[in-house]
Amino acid sequence: MNIFRLIVLFIALLNVSLANAALEIEISGGGAQQVPIAIVPFGQDGNGANSISSIIAADLKRSGLFRVLETGGVASRPVSIAQIQYAEWVALQAQAMAVGTVETLPGNRLKVTFQLADVLKQTQLAGMQYNIAPNQLRVTAHKIADVIYQKLTGEAGFFASRIAYINKSKGRYTLQVADADGENPLTMLSSKEPIISPAWSPDGSKIAYVSFEKKKPIIYIQTLSGKRTVLASFKGNNSAPAWSPDGQKLAIVLTYGANSQVYTINADGSELKKLTKSSAIDTEPTWSTDAKWIYFTSDRGGNPQIYKVSSSGGEAQRVTFEGAYNVSPRFSPDGKSLAMIRNDGGKFRVALQDLSSGQVQLLSEGSQDESPSFAPNGRVLLYATRAGGHGALAAVSADGRVKQRLNESGGDIREPAWGPLIK
Repeated sequence: MNIFRLIVLFIALLNVSLANAALEIEISGGGAQQVPIAIVPFGQDGNGANSISSIIAADLKRSGLFRVLETGGVASRPVSIAQIQYAEWVALQAQAMAVGTVETLPGNRLKVTFQLADVLKQTQLAGMQYNIAPNQLRVTAHKIADVIYQKLTGEAGFFASRIAYINKSKGRYTLQVADADGENPLTMLSSKEPIISPAWSPDGSKIAYVSFEKKKPIIYIQTLSGKRTVLASFKGNNSAPAWSPDGQKLAIVLTYGANSQVYTINADGSELKKLTKSSAIDTEPTWSTDAKWIYFTSDRGGNPQIYKVSSSGGEAQRVTFEGAYNVSPRFSPDGKSLAMIRNDGGKFRVALQDLSSGQVQLLSEGSQDESPSFAPNGRVLLYATRAGGHGALAAVSADGRVKQRLNESGGDIREPAWGPLIK
């Protein structure tokens, strides 16, 4: 969203409800070295085994780091490592394979058992068991995919997480939350007027956002169950909430008797503190991972650029110098990189700056890209783009190799925010 454009909102809060459509994902590109892996259909004595296997396979495919092998030509269907006939899977050129079962338990519970094997070494790499309710089957599949990702790449996964985004469809705007693969969408808010600036709390239990339902912009915090409280309702505009890493504070933007300036405030609405003091527009704050700095967008130098200020206050320092337009800063989870939107010859694209070297890499290929947001492991960025004349979500790996498009028929989607891993 253009950070210098004010949109008047009127939002009606509704009960949490299921949305009508899930996002569909298209994938292009792949990692430099894709691990060939077989996901054997899980054995079952009830429902759900086939779906859990397909969810795991789909997760690994969309990472771009795995080549999921077709297993239809293999005669055996092992459900445990003890049953694996390794010669068959070596012939399939699998380097790893996942097996498991879904067992129905008394009390409407399921027991999901999973094992990961190194086919070449004929050893077990991981084994997990989950006692779950039937409605936890999808998130359990995502957690298993995260285990596989971690064991085979050495890095944390990102599949068992949620995304939030704004969808405009049939004259209504909705704030929606979905699994990272676009499934299980929930409508958190619905309105005839726009909704903007969703921001996840670090523990994933709450979302902060801006509402104009009181005829002025007010920042609210809402739990996923629907309970909400007012965070900021000061004179003038209240906007751009951003959580501190510990979830105790938020950076916000107020026009509290002046131009847009950055403040901090406790999550309970107490201890408002002004951080920036300029005659310019300061907006889009984001916290560094160590909470020592708040990065923000400002036009104090003439063109929009990214600056930083100590979270305890002080003089602001300019961060970006290359290019005439750099906005929407977002920190990578490891604190080593800064995502932003850069004007590249009239095209607004997602860029990634290495904070130690200052080197910048353009990642996206659109001309109207905006709102970058990191996956929990920092290896993928979600952002808003334009496709077919309407807003859509897209994702790109941090090295630019793997690109995804998330489509929802009939909707205009924007302002994505990627939440933390589900506990």
